[in-house]
Amino acid sequence: MASSVAPDKIIDSPRPETSKKIDFGRMNRKAWLITALLVLFQIVAFADKAVLGLVASEAIPDLGISAVEFGFIGSAFFFLYAVVSVVTGFLAAKFSVRWIILTMGVVWAVMQFPMLLGGGAAILLVTRIVLGGAEGPATAMSLTSVHSWFEPRRRALPSNLVAAGSTLGPVLAAPALAWVIGEWGWRWAFGVLGIVGFVWVIAWVLLAGDGPYSGHGKHGEDGVPAETTAEMDTEDVDKQKPIALWRAFASLTFLAAVIGGGSNFWVQGFVTTWLPQYLGTVVGLSLPQVGTVTTIPWILGAAVLLLLGFLGHRLMQKGFDSHRSIAIPFGIAALVAGVCFILVQTASGVFAVALLCIAAGCSLAYPMTASALAFSVGKKQRPIMMATLGGVASVGAIISPTLVGWLMTRAGYVSPPSGSELTPEMANNMAAGVHQAFTITGVVLLVGGVLCILFLRPEALGRKLQAGYSK
Repeated sequence: MASSVAPDKIIDSPRPETSKKIDFGRMNRKAWLITALLVLFQIVAFADKAVLGLVASEAIPDLGISAVEFGFIGSAFFFLYAVVSVVTGFLAAKFSVRWIILTMGVVWAVMQFPMLLGGGAAILLVTRIVLGGAEGPATAMSLTSVHSWFEPRRRALPSNLVAAGSTLGPVLAAPALAWVIGEWGWRWAFGVLGIVGFVWVIAWVLLAGDGPYSGHGKHGEDGVPAETTAEMDTEDVDKQKPIALWRAFASLTFLAAVIGGGSNFWVQGFVTTWLPQYLGTVVGLSLPQVGTVTTIPWILGAAVLLLLGFLGHRLMQKGFDSHRSIAIPFGIAALVAGVCFILVQTASGVFAVALLCIAAGCSLAYPMTASALAFSVGKKQRPIMMATLGGVASVGAIISPTLVGWLMTRAGYVSPPSGSELTPEMANNMAAGVHQAFTITGVVLLVGGVLCILFLRPEALGRKLQAGYSK
């Protein structure tokens, strides 16, 4: 079948580096400007996630809720995550991602202010559910937008830069919000994020746009500027034909991406909801110290993403496929994280904290699974694949916060009344529950890492799908 010839050759073996010589001048500068805005977009999104853990020690007694109830609120952030992610993916296949991202940014900002204005536990629950729904498609839409500005072999680095924004959010937010909480109270942590969100929205309105590979701009039929089409690689992944998506979703490649990405979401839910309180209660750090120490995993996560981004860029420029350039490095990072989580409870003191930081840092690379999976379909169906992956994988973040709260309660932990000190017995009970969660988390990461290394093969899936292509 003629339509399957090109996909059979997509990035399957090294070939000359002709595409990297193309320079679109002003378009290229605009591409990096959009990349910077999307990095900031991810920073705001993940700061929104991190704030709940930072306010935990003050919010739980102030709102009069238990550890399980607070864990449930943490999980609630992901209740609409999956549904909105999938729906938004289909919308992005028809409408400009620029306006979708703008809508998300406005909702993020607005949802912060009810808690600043005195909302209780019910309001916190509702706003977290809505906020999570609006943030669900963030990674998929960010990657869709940045991919529209770069040709396929140049996407690994900007993709990981955007992904690194997700780790920089807590890095920048934790110390700043810890200071805000100490000076103005925990409710102002939400208010500051709302103000920052509106500032970003204004910048996006003034500067954003769709790229030449989006299919939504004023370009050729294939989404590439008409004057450069003749120069583009004929084996460009963007020219894959539309396929029956259910075949992609039923593949082993998609399953591996879901479990690998889900293991990262599991850690995100765990870390953003419970790590700050664990460090304050079990390790005995002060609030400013917690704000500083909780940035370490995110700094390491940013470093890992940048390192793997440069590695992936070099490998893809040399002609290697996304399985070797993106999926395998992701899987190795997940394996390292899993081993470290399992070893945490066997260590103590500084060494235990170091293992925990490495474990969390190496398990914050979820966007790499979406970036790899993007090479299995053409540009019109790419946002659907990435958004659906994010939606399904986010189940990990729904489970982990509530599971940790349940394990702590089963171990005998009870949150002290407002104004009361936590007893050593309760601190030990919290530690027992959290350490059980560390072991479970480690196993989840090991399974996800192995599956991605073995089965996350987007080009092979793309060839299979194109071989059965029919309009």
